[in-house]
Amino acid sequence: MEELVKKLNAIPNSYFGFVAGIVGYAKRKPERLQKVMEFLNSSDELTTSDIVKFVTMQPDFHEYGLSL
Repeated sequence: MEELVKKLNAIPNSYFGFVAGIVGYAKRKPERLQKVMEFLNSSDELTTSDIVKFVTMQPDFHEYGLSL
């Protein structure tokens, strides 16, 4: 989880609510963390909007009533 937080904080225009929301989503299931990390590692040009869009488009995003 530390690596995820570090990567999210390194994104330009990163903010606390963004990091908390993505971490909250990823920590519920190991496969979520893996998918998010793979996405983060896919490009050095990602924005917070790209990451939020990726997470909200995951089939299990609304599984627990989670929202960002």
